[in-house]
Amino acid sequence: MGHREIARLERAARRHEFGRPDLTELEIGRTTHRVAEVEPMDVDGVRTMTVGTIAWGVVAIALLPFLGTLESEGRTWWLWTAVAGFGLGLIGIEYCRRRRNALRMQPGRRRKLD
Repeated sequence: MGHREIARLERAARRHEFGRPDLTELEIGRTTHRVAEVEPMDVDGVRTMTVGTIAWGVVAIALLPFLGTLESEGRTWWLWTAVAGFGLGLIGIEYCRRRRNALRMQPGRRRKLD
């Protein structure tokens, strides 16, 4: 076994041990589930909603030049789906912003979201 192979195996062993949470086995019926104690991500969702909303807006704008083709083939629902996604995304952004601000007002409940 060469030096490179030994180094690769050592890196793999270290990577495998690093940051592994403790596992708890939970039996439900005849099935045993392994559950890890993992902290939830501290994400407020504003960025995710913004990216998704922008994507739906880009799709809606990209479909506009093809409106005649979409109408002739009976697929205008593609455009309306993108418009609905954009509109619901705007509502989602506002919802996530309000939720983030409400959580910031309760410092003991969650960590500060920055």
